[in-house]
Amino acid sequence: MATLKNSNAHAPATEVVHLGRDPQRFDGFVNTPVVRGSTVLSPTYDDLVRGHGRYSYGRQGNPTVEGLEQALQGLEGSDGVVLTPSGLSACSLGLLSVLGAGDHLLMVDSVYRPTRNVCNTVLARMGIETTYYDPLIDEGITALIRDNTRAIFLEAPGSQSFEMPDVPAIAAIARARGITTLIDNTWATPLFFQPHKVGVDISIHAGTKYIGGHADLNLGTISAVGPAWGKVKATHRTLGITVSPDDAALGARGLRTLAVRLAHHQQAGLEMARWLAQRPEVSRILHPALPDDPGHAIWKRDFSGASGLFSIILKPVPEKAVAAFFDALKLFGMGYSWGGFESLAIPFNCNEYRTATTWNAEGPAVRLHIGLEDIDDLKADLDNAFRQMQTHT
Repeated sequence: MATLKNSNAHAPATEVVHLGRDPQRFDGFVNTPVVRGSTVLSPTYDDLVRGHGRYSYGRQGNPTVEGLEQALQGLEGSDGVVLTPSGLSACSLGLLSVLGAGDHLLMVDSVYRPTRNVCNTVLARMGIETTYYDPLIDEGITALIRDNTRAIFLEAPGSQSFEMPDVPAIAAIARARGITTLIDNTWATPLFFQPHKVGVDISIHAGTKYIGGHADLNLGTISAVGPAWGKVKATHRTLGITVSPDDAALGARGLRTLAVRLAHHQQAGLEMARWLAQRPEVSRILHPALPDDPGHAIWKRDFSGASGLFSIILKPVPEKAVAAFFDALKLFGMGYSWGGFESLAIPFNCNEYRTATTWNAEGPAVRLHIGLEDIDDLKADLDNAFRQMQTHT
């Protein structure tokens, strides 16, 4: 069985099983072996000095890493993929690949907070200026573009607050002006949204989340097309960014069940969101796949599915009541990250870091990740937590 190459030839559920694997290359073994190594020996002088071999040094690729890169390249429909040690490092490397001193960056105000910190520290020290923009700005972003604007960074939906930007509209404006677009697409994964198909140059994922899927891996992926691919590849190589073959193997293993897991996350997430919408303690749900969400029309137009991550806004209660809610949770863990098999809950407040927009939440905000547990058990866990919250109001 040969490795699949054409990302348009089969359904996504088939591609995640077959892409990036070539069993006959490894004596019929279904999974690509974990190849650990740094030095790669050349059989002849000519092969060594002219680089005729498939691999030249462990840092620059090996079969295990290459297999995952090829699988993701097929799913993304891109010119190439590189791996990094985390989602944040992927965002950082993507930005460093296309920006230099004196450049101007347009960054969505709802971006993952650590990415924002990279802009405000590392990029600022390099002489790169960042302007944050409203995620709902759409065509209005034209007014923010300067002569030295070199990149526009998007995240869809927005981190924690789940706004849905019009990605195709912003990508078209950028492309017409020769501006590179980047997007953090971790929420949707390549199965539910393909940014390159709507004109985005660089697609970034925290493979730590749904691609890994088991809360035991830190991984970042960068997919790129056109001139952006050459820049990403060159910067990745120059900086010596690498991931261990063991981590690449975990990423590939997680990828094989991604379609099945996402189907459950989507179904359970929507069921839980609808249930929570009926709770007297809940003011509103932030979930673009719900018909009454402000971003639903864009989500329905551009995305083929939704993952298990969304937020809720509670009705006003004192902080001691919020603490009682979280402390009562038994099945929902309190911890950062998401995308694994486990359900998670964290409090958040966007007012702590938004600058281009105003966060107008009428009550405490909670982000939920709905994992693979039985949905009725999860509802019972939340029901008990709500009861405990009421005793402290």
